[in-house]
Amino acid sequence: MASFNEFREMVQQLDAAYRHWTGARLPAPDSLSEDQRLVWLHSHAPYALLAHGTEADPLFYYANEQALASFKYPREQFVGMPSRFSASPLDREMRQALLEQVTAKGIAHGYSGYRVDRMGQAFMIHQGSVWTLLDEQGARCGQAALFWPDPERVGQLD
Repeated sequence: MASFNEFREMVQQLDAAYRHWTGARLPAPDSLSEDQRLVWLHSHAPYALLAHGTEADPLFYYANEQALASFKYPREQFVGMPSRFSASPLDREMRQALLEQVTAKGIAHGYSGYRVDRMGQAFMIHQGSVWTLLDEQGARCGQAALFWPDPERVGQLD
């Protein structure tokens, strides 16, 4: 299993871009130190957190533990997979429209819809946010998403 240090910069980038667009950090318990918070976002968050790059057919390059559990992929298969495969062919048009909205506005909130896991089984995502990732110079370098897999736990951080 990879150590958290391999993911620290990615989690920091997702958090910084989220803060750029919302003025707030990614949701996490207030009681955590900065290092604990980053580990929590990666390993213990009850919501999925993932990111893809800017390729013509964008590839996932980050997924937290909840995202991997939701999609039922091992990290080595999920990372590098075209992000369009996270939605069934029937749902890809709606997903693409959402991503185009994010490209135009920087962020979109409140998205719910179906995604598909490794076995081809559809599952619902709730209260999703998708935002544009920025590099250190402020240039767009991908998109990130946060979604809740359980509607009963939306907003609960314990």
